[in-house]
Amino acid sequence: MSFVSQFAQLTDFLYLSSAFAITRERLLDFRITHIINCTLEAPSPNELEIKTTFLQIGDNPQSRLDEYFDKVADEINDVVMQGGNVLVHCLGGVSRSSTICIAYLMKHKKMKLKEAHDFVKSKRRIIRPNIGFWEQLVNYERKLFGSNTVNLIETSTGLIPDIYSDQTKNML
Repeated sequence: MSFVSQFAQLTDFLYLSSAFAITRERLLDFRITHIINCTLEAPSPNELEIKTTFLQIGDNPQSRLDEYFDKVADEINDVVMQGGNVLVHCLGGVSRSSTICIAYLMKHKKMKLKEAHDFVKSKRRIIRPNIGFWEQLVNYERKLFGSNTVNLIETSTGLIPDIYSDQTKNML
């Protein structure tokens, strides 16, 4: 089974996946009570009548996902406090949905950006927020904690988060 078609369990109540991984059986198996849909596509028919929040955001560096960070992080927290399980998904389960999960962990689990990113990546190896979302996460970390654990650095190919510098130095 490919990573794209898997549900990644981040916590006892928070799951991350692609749109392709969503099936009726998985929603039931993981007892999903709430879905955060971070795609441009309209929500799929929901025969289980699971409450869905639809963000309708594109996966490009100009998209303002940060406008949703506090609202959606609080919504996830509210669902959890009521004993529910949340699935956050985008099309591939790589950029938009991982960014939302990282923002939630920063705000409600008090994880710094590097820790939250590394934690999510340990559960779903294919995550990689786009550079615009990284910029927004760096600013969000500064807002929440007053300092940064991740910085953006200039390379010959453009800005990248410094935590990726080892991965890209041989490509430059």
